[in-house]
Order: sequence, then structure tokens, then C-alpha cells
Amino acid sequence: MTRYAHIAEYLEHFLDNEVRKTGLKSVVLGLSGGIDSAVVAVLAHNVFSKDLLCVKMPSHYSSKSSLDDADELCKKFKLESITVTIEPMLRAYEQQNPDMDNLRRGNFSARLRMATLFDISAKQKALVLGTSNKSELMLGYGTLYGDLASAINPIGDLYKSEIFEFARYLGIPHSIINKAPSADLWEGQSDEADLGYSYAELDGALRLYVEERLTKEEVIKSGYSKEMIDMIIDKIYKNQFKRKMPVIAKLTSRTINHDFNYPRDITL
Repeated sequence: MTRYAHIAEYLEHFLDNEVRKTGLKSVVLGLSGGIDSAVVAVLAHNVFSKDLLCVKMPSHYSSKSSLDDADELCKKFKLESITVTIEPMLRAYEQQNPDMDNLRRGNFSARLRMATLFDISAKQKALVLGTSNKSELMLGYGTLYGDLASAINPIGDLYKSEIFEFARYLGIPHSIINKAPSADLWEGQSDEADLGYSYAELDGALRLYVEERLTKEEVIKSGYSKEMIDMIIDKIYKNQFKRKMPVIAKLTSRTINHDFNYPRDITL
């Protein structure tokens, strides 16, 4: 069995186990037409079949190619999907805030989508699946309570460069695998342009710093630029708050997330 066959088997078992222990049977996810949500959708479909609902949430900034790619994925894997546009909500807020820059607009769009998805999950009595990969999580490249929000995330320990390889194993359409990564948050937006480096470069350095625990100097000696390593380390530390539940000031003898820590699957 290949490495990605093992990973697929493990992640499918993970999804089945984590969802069933909550007492729920259904899951929902936002399907963007990008590679991360495509991978999660196929994994979830292998486990939940008709109990998976994929939600496409375009805005007036969404590219037609992203919607076409999402449709192609749904057709190939027979995924149940619906489309719920966030355009009216986003346009209304933009009219009230004409000074919005791209960063604010992108964050607000991501939070509108997640608010929509969680409302649908309440209607469907389903859990929201996350689609953020490890590269994004380590660098804080995501919106708090937006695309970073979920109940369960099956791909959060896979780097972006691994997601590309995993997608090929799963049979994700080439149109999704081969396009430049983008969250489609504004016209012409590109993940790698935002970050300033390719995911291949970033992931190579991240593996050395995070997995191998090399020092900054050792990573630089291995061939990576000091500017990129400084940026990576700065983002890892500055964005730690995005990877944790809100910190609660301790006032009592048992404080949530300090010394009141039950496993998420605790039972009476």
C-alpha cells in the first residue's frame, strides 16, 4: 500500500470516528473549486456518501473557472451540492464601508461564508469540516472565524505540497490540481503572491524548522534565504493565537483550557 493510500485510509477512519462519536451522521463543507476543499470533499464522500453536503458560496469576486472546477468535481464524484451566494450580503456591507481594502474585504467574505456554512450545518444537523492545510495553519494564512473555523479538520497536518500529491492519488481533476492556489477573495488574488514565495519553498523550510526542529541558522545553512526564514518564523509566532481557542483569564480553581480539560469525546 502506498503512502497516500495509508493516509487516505487513516483520514477516512478519523472522519468516521470523530463524527459518529458526536452522535451526528452528516457533514457539510464549503466547496470553493480549490484543491484543499476538493481533497476533503472526496475523503468525506468516501465515508459519508449522501450524508455529505458540499456548499458553493460564490461572491461577485469569484472566478467562473473556480465554479466550473467545483462543478466538475461534483459531477466526477457524484457529490451532493448546493449554491448559496454571499454576493447580496457582501455588496450591502461594501456599500456601507466604501473604504474597505482587499484584506478587510477578503476577511469579511471568509467570515460570511463560514457564518453561512454553520447555519446550514444547524439546519442539516451536521458537522462543519475544515479545509485548512498545515502550511496555512503554521503561517496563519487564513481568517480567524472564517476559513480557519470548523468542527473537525482532516488535512490540518498535511503541508500544501503534500495536498497536491494526495489530490493526484485521489483522482482530483487536473483542472483543480494544476491551477495557481487562490482563495478567490478578490479579483486576481493569489496565495503564493500574497506570501511572496512558492509553497514548495515554504514547505521545505517549514519541514526543517517544525518537523526536524532545526534552528533558524541551520535552516538558512541548508540553502533557504534568510528573508524567507525570518518571515516564516515571524508568522508562526505572531499567528499562534489563530491556532488556539481564546485564552481565558484564570480566576477560579478550575478554568476552561487551563485545568479543566476533558477530551472532546468524554462521555458520562
